[in-house]
Amino acid sequence: MKRPLPLIAIFCLAALAGCTEDTDADPIPELTVARVASLLEAGEAVAVDANGDETRSERGVVPNARLLTSSSTYDPEAELPSDHATTLVFYCANTRCSASDGAAERARQAGYENVNVMRDGIAGWIEAGHETEQPES
Repeated sequence: MKRPLPLIAIFCLAALAGCTEDTDADPIPELTVARVASLLEAGEAVAVDANGDETRSERGVVPNARLLTSSSTYDPEAELPSDHATTLVFYCANTRCSASDGAAERARQAGYENVNVMRDGIAGWIEAGHETEQPES
C-alpha cells in the first residue's frame, strides 16, 4: 500500500515547480525614528508626510517634510523631488496607520529608487523627543 505524501512534501514539490505566491515587489524598507533623524540631520533624505490635515494640525509634522495632498492620489512628479534617486522616508500617524505604505508604493511605482517607511510615524517621532513644526496653512 502506498503512503500519501506528507503535506510538507507537497509544498516543497509545488515550490520546486514554481507554484509559489508571486512576490514581485520587495517589501518597502522600514527605518527607525533614530535612523530617520540621522538621515535628515545629514541632509541625506527627504521626509514625506502622508497624514491628513487633522493629524498634521494636532501633532505637527517632521520639520521640512513634503506634505502630500493625498496619500493615495497624490502626483509623485509634482509633489516629490525631481531626482528619483533621492532617499524618501514616508510616514503617517503611528504604527497602526498604513497611509505611508500606500504613498511609498505609489512613489516606487513612479520610479523612485530609494523609498522607505518610518513605521512609528509622527507619534514615534514625538515620543523620541524630536521637534515638530506646524504645517503652513
